[in-house]
Amino acid sequence: MENMRIMLKGLTIDDRTKEYVEKRISSIKKLLKEYDGDDPDTLKVEVEINLDKKGKFRVEVMVMTPRNLYRAEETTESVEGSVDLVENQLKTQIRRKKDEIRTKIVRGARSIKKKMAIDETARF
Repeated sequence: MENMRIMLKGLTIDDRTKEYVEKRISSIKKLLKEYDGDDPDTLKVEVEINLDKKGKFRVEVMVMTPRNLYRAEETTESVEGSVDLVENQLKTQIRRKKDEIRTKIVRGARSIKKKMAIDETARF
């Protein structure tokens, strides 16, 4: 992915792990395109992977769209496990945002419908 930046602090990862991270994050990219309608080229993704003193991996992902910012962070025993949990958190955030927008649209339509003057002779 061209707009993804992976930052490593205190460790190095192999190509297989890097491909795994990119694959998981690209699924978020697809979901954003489907829900948000954002062009995938306008997305900026930052992935930060740390190794803490206890030997656990902390993965933080920030997805920046023109309208929203989605962020998730998780610490587990493996990089892949942390990435999976972060991916689930981001997908949940994206779905909630979509539902929130849809609710606002429906509410607005209801309020407009209430304010409309309906002709007595109209049949529904």
